[in-house]
Amino acid sequence: MKKSIAIYGAYGHTGKFITAELYQQGYTLVLSGRDEEKLLSLKQKHPESTIKTANINDEKTLDNAFSGADIIINCAGPFLDTAEPIIQSALRLGIHYIDLSAEQKAVLDVFENFSEKAKGKILIIPAVAFYGGLGDLLSTAITHDWDKIDEINIYIGLDSWHPTKGTRLTGDRNHYTRLTLKNNRLQELEPSSPIEWNFKNPIGIKEVVSLPLSEIITISRHLNVNTINTYLSLNSLNDLRNKDTPEPEPTDEKNRSSQHFSLEVVALKDNLKRTITAQGQDIYAVTSPLVVETVNRIFSGKIAKTGVTVIGEIFDANDFLKSLNEDDITISVAEESHL
Repeated sequence: MKKSIAIYGAYGHTGKFITAELYQQGYTLVLSGRDEEKLLSLKQKHPESTIKTANINDEKTLDNAFSGADIIINCAGPFLDTAEPIIQSALRLGIHYIDLSAEQKAVLDVFENFSEKAKGKILIIPAVAFYGGLGDLLSTAITHDWDKIDEINIYIGLDSWHPTKGTRLTGDRNHYTRLTLKNNRLQELEPSSPIEWNFKNPIGIKEVVSLPLSEIITISRHLNVNTINTYLSLNSLNDLRNKDTPEPEPTDEKNRSSQHFSLEVVALKDNLKRTITAQGQDIYAVTSPLVVETVNRIFSGKIAKTGVTVIGEIFDANDFLKSLNEDDITISVAEESHL
Protein backbone atom coordinates (compact mmCIF):
# COMPACT_ATOMS: atom_id res chain seq x y z
CA MET A 1 0.00 0.00 0.00
CA LYS A 2 1.39 3.40 -0.99
CA LYS A 3 2.35 5.74 1.80
CA SER A 4 0.26 8.88 1.97
CA ILE A 5 1.65 12.37 2.50
CA ALA A 6 -0.37 15.51 3.16
CA ILE A 7 1.29 18.71 1.98
CA TYR A 8 -0.11 21.92 3.44
CA GLY A 9 0.73 24.95 1.32
CA ALA A 10 1.44 22.64 -1.60
CA TYR A 11 0.86 25.41 -4.15
CA GLY A 12 3.43 27.72 -2.57
CA HIS A 13 6.77 28.29 -4.25
CA THR A 14 8.74 25.75 -2.21
CA GLY A 15 5.72 23.50 -1.80
CA LYS A 16 5.58 22.97 -5.56
CA PHE A 17 9.17 21.66 -5.63
CA ILE A 18 8.40 19.22 -2.81
CA THR A 19 5.09 18.13 -4.33
CA ALA A 20 6.68 17.45 -7.73
CA GLU A 21 9.48 15.29 -6.30
CA LEU A 22 7.23 13.25 -3.99
CA TYR A 23 4.72 12.71 -6.82
CA GLN A 24 7.51 11.52 -9.09
CA GLN A 25 8.57 9.02 -6.42
CA GLY A 26 5.10 7.52 -6.41
CA TYR A 27 3.72 8.64 -3.07
CA THR A 28 -0.01 9.16 -2.60
CA LEU A 29 -0.40 12.89 -2.09
CA VAL A 30 -3.05 15.01 -0.43
CA LEU A 31 -2.58 18.59 -1.58
CA SER A 32 -3.93 21.05 0.97
CA GLY A 33 -4.14 24.75 1.68
CA ARG A 34 -6.62 27.57 1.97
CA ASP A 35 -7.04 28.37 -1.74
CA GLU A 36 -9.12 25.78 -3.61
CA GLU A 37 -8.49 27.41 -6.99
CA LYS A 38 -4.73 27.09 -6.58
CA LEU A 39 -5.11 23.49 -5.42
CA LEU A 40 -7.19 22.63 -8.50
CA SER A 41 -4.56 24.21 -10.73
CA LEU A 42 -1.79 22.20 -9.05
CA LYS A 43 -3.77 18.96 -9.31
CA GLN A 44 -3.71 19.29 -13.10
CA LYS A 45 0.05 18.65 -12.94
CA HIS A 46 -0.39 15.79 -10.45
CA PRO A 47 -3.70 14.18 -11.49
CA GLU A 48 -3.49 11.18 -9.16
CA SER A 49 -3.33 13.41 -6.09
CA THR A 50 -6.24 14.45 -3.91
CA ILE A 51 -7.04 18.02 -2.92
CA LYS A 52 -8.53 19.09 0.40
CA THR A 53 -8.94 22.70 1.43
CA ALA A 54 -8.17 23.53 5.04
CA ASN A 55 -7.80 26.60 7.19
CA ILE A 56 -5.35 26.86 10.08
CA ASN A 57 -8.07 28.57 12.12
CA ASP A 58 -10.50 25.64 11.68
CA GLU A 59 -9.30 22.42 13.30
CA LYS A 60 -12.10 20.36 11.72
CA THR A 61 -10.91 21.23 8.21
CA LEU A 62 -7.33 20.45 9.19
CA ASP A 63 -8.25 17.06 10.63
CA ASN A 64 -10.34 16.26 7.57
CA ALA A 65 -7.49 17.17 5.24
CA PHE A 66 -4.83 15.19 7.08
CA SER A 67 -6.85 12.15 8.16
CA GLY A 68 -5.40 8.99 6.64
CA ALA A 69 -1.99 10.51 5.88
CA ASP A 70 1.22 9.09 7.33
CA ILE A 71 3.17 12.39 7.31
CA ILE A 72 2.19 16.05 7.17
CA ILE A 73 4.59 18.46 5.48
CA ASN A 74 3.85 22.06 6.39
CA CYS A 75 5.13 24.36 3.62
CA ALA A 76 2.98 27.35 4.58
CA GLY A 77 4.74 30.15 6.39
CA PRO A 78 4.84 32.17 8.50
CA PHE A 79 5.39 29.13 10.72
CA LEU A 80 4.87 31.34 13.73
CA ASP A 81 1.20 31.13 12.72
CA THR A 82 0.84 27.75 11.00
CA ALA A 83 3.04 25.34 12.98
CA GLU A 84 1.01 25.09 16.18
CA PRO A 85 -2.46 24.40 14.73
CA ILE A 86 -1.12 21.85 12.25
CA ILE A 87 0.95 20.09 14.92
CA GLN A 88 -2.13 19.97 17.14
CA SER A 89 -3.93 18.21 14.28
CA ALA A 90 -0.99 15.85 13.79
CA LEU A 91 -1.15 14.90 17.48
CA ARG A 92 -4.90 14.31 17.36
CA LEU A 93 -4.47 12.05 14.33
CA GLY A 94 -1.16 10.39 15.27
CA ILE A 95 0.69 11.63 12.17
CA HIS A 96 4.34 12.67 11.82
CA TYR A 97 5.00 16.36 11.11
CA ILE A 98 7.72 18.19 9.14
CA ASP A 99 8.08 21.92 8.43
CA LEU A 100 10.51 24.33 6.74
CA SER A 101 10.82 27.02 9.39
CA ALA A 102 13.68 29.50 9.30
CA GLU A 103 12.12 31.44 12.19
CA GLN A 104 13.94 30.91 15.48
CA LYS A 105 10.89 31.69 17.62
CA ALA A 106 8.73 29.20 15.72
CA VAL A 107 11.24 26.38 16.30
CA LEU A 108 11.71 27.31 19.95
CA ASP A 109 7.94 27.28 20.44
CA VAL A 110 7.68 23.82 18.90
CA PHE A 111 10.26 22.43 21.32
CA GLU A 112 8.69 24.16 24.32
CA ASN A 113 5.07 23.35 23.56
CA PHE A 114 5.23 19.86 22.07
CA SER A 115 8.31 17.97 23.31
CA GLU A 116 6.40 16.17 26.06
CA LYS A 117 3.12 15.84 24.17
CA ALA A 118 4.75 14.18 21.15
CA LYS A 119 7.11 11.84 23.03
CA GLY A 120 6.24 8.22 22.34
CA LYS A 121 3.61 9.26 19.79
CA ILE A 122 4.80 11.08 16.68
CA LEU A 123 7.84 12.70 15.13
CA ILE A 124 7.90 16.48 14.89
CA ILE A 125 10.82 17.79 12.82
CA PRO A 126 10.93 21.56 12.26
CA ALA A 127 13.32 23.48 9.99
CA VAL A 128 13.91 20.80 7.34
CA ALA A 129 15.10 23.36 4.82
CA PHE A 130 18.04 25.30 3.42
CA TYR A 131 17.90 27.61 6.43
CA GLY A 132 18.03 25.47 9.56
CA GLY A 133 18.30 21.90 8.38
CA LEU A 134 21.22 22.07 5.96
CA GLY A 135 23.50 23.93 8.37
CA ASP A 136 22.54 21.45 11.07
CA LEU A 137 23.44 18.45 8.88
CA LEU A 138 26.78 19.94 7.83
CA SER A 139 27.72 20.91 11.40
CA THR A 140 26.79 17.48 12.72
CA ALA A 141 28.65 15.66 9.94
CA ILE A 142 32.04 17.27 10.58
CA THR A 143 31.86 17.11 14.37
CA HIS A 144 30.46 13.57 14.66
CA ASP A 145 33.44 12.33 16.70
CA TRP A 146 33.86 15.43 18.90
CA ASP A 147 32.28 15.23 22.34
CA LYS A 148 32.42 19.01 22.64
CA ILE A 149 32.88 21.86 20.17
CA ASP A 150 34.33 25.27 20.91
CA GLU A 151 32.75 27.13 18.02
CA ILE A 152 30.70 26.64 14.87
CA ASN A 153 30.66 29.42 12.29
CA ILE A 154 28.22 29.22 9.39
CA TYR A 155 28.77 31.38 6.31
CA ILE A 156 25.94 31.67 3.78
CA GLY A 157 26.76 33.25 0.44
CA LEU A 158 24.15 33.93 -2.24
CA ASP A 159 24.92 35.58 -5.55
CA SER A 160 21.43 37.13 -5.34
CA TRP A 161 18.16 36.68 -3.49
CA HIS A 162 14.82 37.02 -5.22
CA PRO A 163 12.45 36.46 -2.29
CA THR A 164 9.07 34.77 -2.62
CA LYS A 165 5.85 36.23 -1.25
CA GLY A 166 6.10 33.74 1.59
CA THR A 167 9.58 34.97 2.50
CA ARG A 168 8.37 38.57 2.59
CA LEU A 169 5.32 37.64 4.70
CA THR A 170 7.55 35.80 7.15
CA GLY A 171 9.93 38.75 7.36
CA ASP A 172 7.04 41.09 8.15
CA ARG A 173 5.69 38.70 10.79
CA ASN A 174 8.99 37.75 12.42
CA HIS A 175 9.69 40.78 14.63
CA TYR A 176 11.34 38.82 17.45
CA THR A 177 14.87 39.47 18.68
CA ARG A 178 17.43 37.28 16.92
CA LEU A 179 19.35 34.87 19.12
CA THR A 180 22.84 33.45 18.89
CA LEU A 181 24.62 30.88 21.05
CA LYS A 182 27.40 32.11 23.30
CA ASN A 183 28.86 30.44 26.39
CA ASN A 184 26.58 27.50 25.71
CA ARG A 185 23.36 29.48 26.04
CA LEU A 186 21.07 31.44 23.75
CA GLN A 187 21.65 35.18 23.91
CA GLU A 188 20.43 38.24 22.07
CA LEU A 189 22.47 39.06 18.99
CA GLU A 190 24.82 41.96 19.58
CA PRO A 191 25.38 44.59 16.83
CA SER A 192 28.49 43.97 14.73
CA SER A 193 30.18 45.26 11.60
CA PRO A 194 30.33 43.37 8.28
CA ILE A 195 33.35 41.18 7.58
CA GLU A 196 34.65 39.68 4.35
CA TRP A 197 34.45 36.00 3.52
CA ASN A 198 35.80 34.18 0.46
CA PHE A 199 33.15 31.72 -0.74
CA LYS A 200 35.24 30.89 -3.80
CA ASN A 201 33.53 30.18 -7.12
CA PRO A 202 30.83 30.85 -8.07
CA ILE A 203 30.06 33.30 -5.23
CA GLY A 204 33.51 34.82 -4.63
CA ILE A 205 34.45 37.28 -1.90
CA LYS A 206 31.46 38.88 -0.19
CA GLU A 207 30.82 41.08 2.78
CA VAL A 208 28.82 39.11 5.34
CA VAL A 209 26.82 40.20 8.36
CA SER A 210 25.73 38.29 11.43
CA LEU A 211 22.19 36.98 10.85
CA PRO A 212 21.28 33.92 12.94
CA LEU A 213 18.35 31.81 11.77
CA SER A 214 16.78 28.56 12.93
CA GLU A 215 20.04 26.58 12.63
CA ILE A 216 21.15 28.21 15.90
CA ILE A 217 18.23 26.48 17.62
CA THR A 218 18.46 23.14 15.83
CA ILE A 219 22.23 22.71 16.29
CA SER A 220 22.27 23.80 19.93
CA ARG A 221 19.55 21.28 20.77
CA HIS A 222 21.76 18.26 20.22
CA LEU A 223 25.43 19.28 19.83
CA ASN A 224 27.62 20.19 22.80
CA VAL A 225 28.86 23.50 21.38
CA ASN A 226 29.93 26.66 23.18
CA THR A 227 29.37 29.25 20.43
CA ILE A 228 27.45 29.35 17.13
CA ASN A 229 27.55 32.25 14.67
CA THR A 230 25.74 32.59 11.35
CA TYR A 231 26.75 35.08 8.67
CA LEU A 232 24.80 35.99 5.52
CA SER A 233 26.19 37.76 2.47
CA LEU A 234 25.24 41.44 2.60
CA ASN A 235 24.35 41.64 -1.10
CA SER A 236 21.61 39.02 -0.67
CA LEU A 237 20.26 40.75 2.43
CA ASN A 238 20.08 44.01 0.46
CA ASP A 239 18.11 42.18 -2.26
CA LEU A 240 15.72 40.92 0.39
CA ARG A 241 15.25 44.37 1.91
CA ASN A 242 14.60 45.97 -1.47
CA LYS A 243 10.84 45.93 -2.05
CA ASP A 244 11.40 46.16 -5.81
CA THR A 245 13.39 42.90 -6.02
CA PRO A 246 11.26 40.54 -8.15
CA GLU A 247 10.30 36.99 -7.22
CA PRO A 248 12.41 34.06 -8.49
CA GLU A 249 11.85 32.88 -12.07
CA PRO A 250 12.43 29.33 -13.38
CA THR A 251 15.44 28.90 -15.66
CA ASP A 252 15.90 25.13 -16.07
CA GLU A 253 14.00 21.84 -16.38
CA LYS A 254 13.69 21.62 -12.58
CA ASN A 255 12.13 25.10 -12.46
CA ARG A 256 15.07 26.38 -10.43
CA SER A 257 16.02 30.04 -10.56
CA SER A 258 19.51 31.08 -11.64
CA GLN A 259 20.51 31.84 -8.03
CA HIS A 260 23.60 30.05 -6.68
CA PHE A 261 24.47 29.46 -3.05
CA SER A 262 27.40 28.40 -0.92
CA LEU A 263 26.92 27.35 2.69
CA GLU A 264 30.20 26.83 4.54
CA VAL A 265 30.55 25.52 8.08
CA VAL A 266 33.77 25.97 10.05
CA ALA A 267 34.02 24.02 13.31
CA LEU A 268 36.72 24.64 15.93
CA LYS A 269 37.90 22.50 18.84
CA ASP A 270 41.06 23.24 20.82
CA ASN A 271 43.58 23.95 18.03
CA LEU A 272 41.74 21.97 15.34
CA LYS A 273 39.68 23.34 12.46
CA ARG A 274 37.28 21.45 10.20
CA THR A 275 35.44 22.87 7.19
CA ILE A 276 32.58 21.53 5.07
CA THR A 277 30.83 23.29 2.20
CA ALA A 278 27.53 22.78 0.36
CA GLN A 279 27.00 24.46 -2.99
CA GLY A 280 24.10 24.43 -5.40
CA GLN A 281 21.40 26.30 -7.23
CA ASP A 282 18.27 27.93 -5.75
CA ILE A 283 17.79 27.93 -1.96
CA TYR A 284 14.07 27.24 -2.33
CA ALA A 285 14.46 24.31 -4.71
CA VAL A 286 17.22 22.71 -2.62
CA THR A 287 14.86 22.41 0.32
CA SER A 288 12.95 19.73 -1.62
CA PRO A 289 15.67 17.01 -1.59
CA LEU A 290 16.16 17.60 2.14
CA VAL A 291 12.45 17.09 2.82
CA VAL A 292 12.12 14.13 0.45
CA GLU A 293 15.12 12.34 1.96
CA THR A 294 13.66 12.94 5.41
CA VAL A 295 10.37 11.41 4.30
CA ASN A 296 12.11 8.41 2.73
CA ARG A 297 14.11 7.78 5.90
CA ILE A 298 11.07 7.98 8.13
CA PHE A 299 9.26 5.44 5.98
CA SER A 300 12.30 3.14 5.87
CA GLY A 301 12.39 3.09 9.67
CA LYS A 302 15.71 4.95 9.97
CA ILE A 303 14.57 6.80 13.07
CA ALA A 304 15.75 6.38 16.62
CA LYS A 305 13.14 8.30 18.59
CA THR A 306 9.82 10.09 18.57
CA GLY A 307 8.94 13.55 19.83
CA VAL A 308 10.39 16.87 18.73
CA THR A 309 13.77 16.49 17.06
CA VAL A 310 15.87 17.85 14.17
CA ILE A 311 17.39 16.15 11.15
CA GLY A 312 20.96 16.51 12.40
CA GLU A 313 20.02 14.60 15.53
CA ILE A 314 17.71 11.87 14.30
CA PHE A 315 19.62 10.79 11.19
CA ASP A 316 23.22 9.87 10.41
CA ALA A 317 24.28 13.26 9.02
CA ASN A 318 27.15 11.96 6.89
CA ASP A 319 24.99 9.23 5.36
CA PHE A 320 22.17 11.70 4.77
CA LEU A 321 24.44 14.13 2.91
CA LYS A 322 25.99 11.34 0.82
CA SER A 323 22.53 10.25 -0.31
CA LEU A 324 21.77 13.64 -1.92
CA ASN A 325 22.07 14.07 -5.66
CA GLU A 326 25.08 16.20 -6.65
CA ASP A 327 22.88 18.11 -9.08
CA ASP A 328 20.97 19.35 -6.03
CA ILE A 329 23.81 19.82 -3.55
CA THR A 330 27.56 19.38 -3.95
CA ILE A 331 29.33 18.64 -0.68
CA SER A 332 33.05 19.19 -0.21
CA VAL A 333 35.10 18.61 2.94
CA ALA A 334 38.46 20.27 3.56
CA GLU A 335 41.27 18.45 5.32
CA GLU A 336 41.44 19.00 9.06
CA SER A 337 43.97 21.68 9.93
CA HIS A 338 45.64 23.19 12.99
CA LEU A 339 45.00 26.78 13.98
